[in-house]
Amino acid sequence: MQGYKPPLWLPSGHAQTIYAALSAKFIKYPQINWRRTRIKTRDQDFIDIDWSTNALNKKYLCVMFHGLEGSSKSHYAKAFGDYYLNQEGGLCIPHFRGCSGEINVAPRAYHSGDFEEIGWILAKIRELYEGPIWAVGVSLGGNALLRWAQEYGEEAGKFVSGIASICAPLDLIASGMEIGRGVNKYIYERHFLKTMKAKAVSKAVQYPGLFDLQMVLNAKSLFEFDNYFTAPLHGFKDTTQYWSMCSSHRKLQDIQVKHLVLNALNDPFIPAKSLPARGEFNKYGVAIYTKQGGHVGYPQSTFPGNLRYLPELISAWMKS
Repeated sequence: MQGYKPPLWLPSGHAQTIYAALSAKFIKYPQINWRRTRIKTRDQDFIDIDWSTNALNKKYLCVMFHGLEGSSKSHYAKAFGDYYLNQEGGLCIPHFRGCSGEINVAPRAYHSGDFEEIGWILAKIRELYEGPIWAVGVSLGGNALLRWAQEYGEEAGKFVSGIASICAPLDLIASGMEIGRGVNKYIYERHFLKTMKAKAVSKAVQYPGLFDLQMVLNAKSLFEFDNYFTAPLHGFKDTTQYWSMCSSHRKLQDIQVKHLVLNALNDPFIPAKSLPARGEFNKYGVAIYTKQGGHVGYPQSTFPGNLRYLPELISAWMKS
């Protein structure tokens, strides 16, 4: 499963990324009947979790942490949901705060190194499910998941059998700067900023004066947005400190649970040179760097294709 060959009609990282994101318009997925539960947080906020059919009665559970501005409606979530319809395992997708379709109530949002939130969510899920749990993080969620495993060390094994990151920006500075360069700025960065600014406006209505809303609205890059919103709301001095402290590539040796890091070398905004060398992983970890795939793309087959490569690869790794 490690070898990935893109369709001839999707020859580049941009094409593989964009088509996968738009695939719901072409690929007809079966109806996924998510069951949503809401759990209260320690700071009187809430986390919404979507569960696949009979997830808690399956032989194992896959917990997926979504990417920046993602949700259970994201293309990769639909692909995993489709895959798990006929598997022995179940799937659940916790939503980072503000990403479930309803603005959260606390004076905070979510960020790339939110390992404490990851840990709290996994502990709550462990209370509900006694069988094997595997955690998968996509993009931002992958980096945050790796940071959680680094902080928990040997304790991580009490909650999960293993973790996998998919197309995570392990070096946030390198990826954060790359997404603001050239064509990336117009294709990806502007897309993210549009929804992130809208949420910032809602947060400003809840908490007037919590941050400088005008500076946030004037932000022309993710660096600027994080400088005036994400960093101050979560205890960081500025973007540079936030990105530096939350990058998971710094402490890979601290992970004491089975883990997989999957990235495509043609990812448009995760530079291949920023990825850790295979020698930086300890005995618990393995890196799979595919030549093609884009950013959380990996479409395959003839048009309209399918997005089964990622769930099939992750499933095969779980069983290895």
